This record gives sequence, C-alpha cells and structure tokens, in this order.
Amino acid sequence: MGVALPPQVSRRWFRHTIPLAIFALLLFYLCAWSLRAFSGCRFRTLSCIAEGPPPLQVRQESGSLETPEREEPPCLGPQGTLGRMVRPFRVSLNPEGDVELSQYLAGWRELIKFLTPFGSIFAFATSEAFTKVTALEARVHGPEAAHYTSLAVMVAWERRAGLLERPGVSPGDSARSSGSRTTLLLHRALRWSQLCLHRVATGTLGGPGAGEQCSDAYNTVLAPHHPWLVRQAVRLAFLSFPGRGHLLELACPGTREAAARAAVVRAASTLEDVYNRTQCLLAEAGLLQLA
Repeated sequence: MGVALPPQVSRRWFRHTIPLAIFALLLFYLCAWSLRAFSGCRFRTLSCIAEGPPPLQVRQESGSLETPEREEPPCLGPQGTLGRMVRPFRVSLNPEGDVELSQYLAGWRELIKFLTPFGSIFAFATSEAFTKVTALEARVHGPEAAHYTSLAVMVAWERRAGLLERPGVSPGDSARSSGSRTTLLLHRALRWSQLCLHRVATGTLGGPGAGEQCSDAYNTVLAPHHPWLVRQAVRLAFLSFPGRGHLLELACPGTREAAARAAVVRAASTLEDVYNRTQCLLAEAGLLQLA
C-alpha cells in the first residue's frame, strides 16, 4: 500500500506541476515551429529543387511502369543504350539545383546516338541537335570555359557580358548564338524526345500509334517555333515513322515488351527531371522567350 501525501503537500505539488507542464508544451511547440521554418527557408533557397512545381514547370507525366522481371534490363545497364544516355543526364542535376553543362551535353550525345536509328524524322531532329551540342561544347571547353560550367553560371555571365539576344530576335549568324539561346533550343527538343518516348512506352493496344503520338508531341512542343515549310516536311516524315514494337526493340534489344516499356518509361522520367530543372532555371532568368 502506498503512502498518502498530506493534503497541503498534494496541493503544493499540483500548483507547481501545471506551470511546468505548460512550459514543456510551449517549448515543444516552439521547437517544432522552428524546425518547420528552417526547412521552409532551406527549400526556398534551392527553389529549383524544392517540393512542388515552380512557375512554368511542366507537370510530371512519366509515371512508373513496373517490369515483371526482377533484374534490370541490360539496356539500362552501363553498356546499354538507355543506360549510357540516362547516366550523364542524371549526373547533370547537381544538389545545388543547377544543371552541369558538360554532363548535360554528354547526355545529349548519347540521346542523339539513341534516336538516330529510328528513322528520317529523328534524323532531322538529331542533325539539328548535333549542331547545337557541338556549338555549346565549343564554349564549355573553350577559352571562357570557367563561365560555362553550369546553366546558372552561363546565364549570369552572358547577361553581365551583354551576350544575350533580345527575346524573339534570331541572330544573323546562328553559329554565333549565345549559349543560353542554344540551350533553350536543345531544351525544347529534349521535351519532344521525352514526350515521344514516354507515349510510345505507355501506349495501349488499339490506341493511337507511335507515329501519331510522337507527331502530337511535336505539334505541342516544337511546331509553334518552326516555319510552315518545316512543319510540312516533318508532317510527311511522320508518315514513315516506325511502329511501337520496332522502337521498343531498338531501345531494348532482346527484352520482353513489358520490360522494354518499363525501361523506356524510366529513361523518359530522367529526361523529364532534366527538363523540369532546366525549365525552372530558364524561367527564373526570364529566358523562355529568348528564341
């Protein structure tokens, strides 16, 4: 049996306990509020990698598609076509919220190799991309390489140096375009490639064919920036677009269709991550209408 405290002791203990409990609750609330505030400041500092899409960022479309195979398809491995493309693009997204240009361009080199066998429509796109990648690499590895290490560094330098064209005005010599303008053009082409691959990988039986889906992606992303003659040439090129099965076989040779679809979706998701990061940085700099 416990020993009962005298009534005056119980009342005194009760009077002291209530303020202590209130103080403890208040301290806990303040600590929780401080942690939340600190976390919010941290994400606002890195606006391009914060949770939630920034203004003008595209909605994430590349959902997951589970593969029935336990092992990763060889095409996503270090020597696989998709793996060689995805790896540098993924590495280009640095923790500070920027895009490393050397890795971004290395990813583009592999994307061009990947798309070239798909037919004349991709040959048209990849030839344009090859020219732009080569022009940007000349800056990244040129005498002013220190100003072209990342997208944000490049934009800041070209703005200070007065190298940015007026929005919507094409330079007389496209070879002399600013690095920012060249990146914007590659950025749009990356979005088209990503949408095309994702839609091909997720298309359903009886739905629109691969050519129709990639043509629709072109009309959404690139057609508004192309003259009429180019749009007509592209429309004709889509008539000879390869079928979905052929595209999947080229992407993941010797892999079952379900696993090939899942691998292409994963690759498209990485391209979308790169696009969203780049879109955020270009939007913050006010350069989405530069070309």
